[in-house]
Amino acid sequence: MVWGRRASARPPEAVLKAGVPDGDRLVAAARDELTGDWVLAARTQVSVVAEGGDVILSNPWLAVEAGAWDPESDVLRVTWVGEGVPARWKFTGSGARLFTDTFRDRVQASVVLVREVDLGPGRKTRVAIRKDLATRELREQVVPGRGVRSDDTELADEVAVARATLRDQSGLPPVGA
Repeated sequence: MVWGRRASARPPEAVLKAGVPDGDRLVAAARDELTGDWVLAARTQVSVVAEGGDVILSNPWLAVEAGAWDPESDVLRVTWVGEGVPARWKFTGSGARLFTDTFRDRVQASVVLVREVDLGPGRKTRVAIRKDLATRELREQVVPGRGVRSDDTELADEVAVARATLRDQSGLPPVGA
């Protein structure tokens, strides 16, 4: 079941009160068929709330590293910046697209600039400037790829250049200033 501009069902009031901060607005909501919990896409954050109103997860959109929709299984897989356990939510029906479109739109709204530093297999890092949609504050994110070694000085040097460039382009002060 999905709620949004073109859907009819709406999450219970206890779910909305727990999962949508004061002053924020719900854009779309869907019931996860794997757990029965509600997944709420508010303007500034994504939340998972149990039927009774217990908040299971609440993250600003800039905490989303990536999302991948599998239309064969109807599962949205979400990875988080700096956190190991991805989320998996199953949505079906005509409203699933509304939720996944809203999810993509909100994540994209938080991305200001991004640069991938790619020096080959096991030597990739993504540098991004993201916006906290609640405060409008810009934040830098450095997300090492799989297999990146902390002692790779060539990669570290290239990442430092990317960080300086993106900070300059976004109006953030230089690193260490």
